[in-house]
Amino acid sequence: MSALTSFVSFLLCSFLLAANPSIAGDATVSVSKQTSHTEATLLGLTFRNPQLGWAVGSGGTILKTIDGGKKWRRISSGTTALLTNVYFRDQKVGWIIGANATVRRTGDGGETWTAQPVDTQAPLYGISFPSDSHGWIVGGNGTILHTQDGGSHWTEQASKTNAALYSVQFVSEQHGVAVGAVGTVVVTDDGGVTWVVQEPQGSVTFFDVFFPDPSTGWAVGNAGALFHTTDGGRQWIDRTLPCTTQSCTKLTDLLRVRFTDPQSGWIVGERGMLYRTIDGGFTWREQGSIAAVSLFGLAFPDPKQAWATGEKGTIVQLKIGR
Repeated sequence: MSALTSFVSFLLCSFLLAANPSIAGDATVSVSKQTSHTEATLLGLTFRNPQLGWAVGSGGTILKTIDGGKKWRRISSGTTALLTNVYFRDQKVGWIIGANATVRRTGDGGETWTAQPVDTQAPLYGISFPSDSHGWIVGGNGTILHTQDGGSHWTEQASKTNAALYSVQFVSEQHGVAVGAVGTVVVTDDGGVTWVVQEPQGSVTFFDVFFPDPSTGWAVGNAGALFHTTDGGRQWIDRTLPCTTQSCTKLTDLLRVRFTDPQSGWIVGERGMLYRTIDGGFTWREQGSIAAVSLFGLAFPDPKQAWATGEKGTIVQLKIGR
């Protein structure tokens, strides 16, 4: 079974619960569902500001909004490949990545896309640009691609692992962390010239990593996996979320983590579950299910509002009060 097949099967085989448009656990957060006009699974999501956003997913699906999600419009991607992630450097220039080594670039806000050649056949999952010039993409079989000319050309770097890498974040042009299958964490301090494989974090599969500052980071994964680092990703502390009720029989897979400041963080996962911290991750509070399906995308254009995307074309907006 390929890394892509394993990844998609693992993410999409979730038990569905009834939709819950409100969050009983936190009256300061309101949730509203938006209309996507698609049944595609939406894996990637980004917003440049509270009005302008893009979502991507299965079947080469790209959706764009210019009014905060009141209307989502489908755009031709020029491919039917599964799209796993999307990144925009500004309101015009962006990239989509996905299966079959898909890398496509736009210079007009996503209206048209041009394929970019890369020297790999691996599926691609994570993308990070710490500056306009330098960017990285990670994927199956330990694939790491680097650009130093703003995405015009991509070259492969040696990751020293064959594990699938699902997420990457660079906090500068020199320091970056990528995470993936079988507890894999790889770290670089020289822009990817050398990558150092850290001690494996057990059998956990990490789906996402996020650093609110250069030292402090969080990685999330299957079966409630939640790991914390305070030294830039070299050492990790297991803070896996346990079952919190007597009826809990299966730990929730955590699929995306984001922080809006060093104290305020959010996690979405399977069965539409949402978690929140307001104390820098010391405690995480379960907010309940905000959708009837698993959620894979999470974007905060500002600290007061967010969007999440998932299976069956699901798009939900969160508005956060005081």
